[in-house]
Amino acid sequence: MKTHLFAVMLLAASGASVPAKADTLDTIKQRGTVACGVSQGVAGFSAPDDAGKWHGFDIDFCRAVAAAALGDADKVSYVPLSTKERFTALQSGTVDLLSRQTTWTLSRDAGIGIHFVGTAYYDGQGFMVRKDLNVDSALKLSGATVCAEQGTTTEQNTADYFSANKLQYEPVVVDSAEGIIKAFDSGRCDVYTTDASALYAQRLKLANPDAYVVLPEIISKEPLGPAVRQSDDKWFNIVRWTLFALLEAEELGITQANAEAGLTSANPAVKRFLGADGDNGKQLGLDPRFAYDIVSKVGNYGEIFERNLGQSSALKIDRGINKLWNAGGLMYAPPLR
Repeated sequence: MKTHLFAVMLLAASGASVPAKADTLDTIKQRGTVACGVSQGVAGFSAPDDAGKWHGFDIDFCRAVAAAALGDADKVSYVPLSTKERFTALQSGTVDLLSRQTTWTLSRDAGIGIHFVGTAYYDGQGFMVRKDLNVDSALKLSGATVCAEQGTTTEQNTADYFSANKLQYEPVVVDSAEGIIKAFDSGRCDVYTTDASALYAQRLKLANPDAYVVLPEIISKEPLGPAVRQSDDKWFNIVRWTLFALLEAEELGITQANAEAGLTSANPAVKRFLGADGDNGKQLGLDPRFAYDIVSKVGNYGEIFERNLGQSSALKIDRGINKLWNAGGLMYAPPLR
């Protein structure tokens, strides 16, 4: 203790100073936008339309964070990032938030200076093949050439699966999702493997989507979630509770259409959640009605899922385990109080 105290006194006497930790929320307020790292284009998750406007599940989460932090869901600058760039961009401060189909793992959460705020989508690795291969199970893929994206958990999962099932395969590692689509469509590989949700999205880019099928096997746990830099607990809490607010709003039955009416609801839980009573926002350094801003401008979790990934979307992915806990799924928010 004495040695440590002496070192601090010596540092002060020398005129040196310890750099203060950057406050991400203050930086965002000064800038006027949330810098959000997204994919370079995955249908349903994050992709620009012909007019250059971004849409998708991950995009809507960025918008929800902007609504919470700035009161305006449109105050987002989207930064398209490759798989190799995504963590460096977050670590360096190029982006404030990574909302880009990224799997939460121990090594990423504890080893590279970032924190995952929670799971926004429970996914798992799958396989896609041409229908004319007449293969109905991944267990029949022995001898196949398999395309996977470089620098992802997909590579190791694939090796583990084929080894455990005593299957031979030839890996074809490509450095981008777009590169894989080209390789797969041209016949360079027999199988495309990545998260199942991404397979449904990527299939839409193929010349004849109906000629391909996603096999039933799911070979891994892929909890996909937003991430922030370490050492800013205030910002971490804001992004985490934005996710929880989306889930809680769905559970309470609060939608984009009825959020305004909810401010005068007879249900005290609804009024408290929306900030008409109490001040949950104060603990986060946000406006009392931050949750109202999120839902009124973006919608609840179920609405975001349905329009981007569900039956109202081109992907038509079954919600499955991404349903709320009280509907047979895994999605669950701690109490917002």
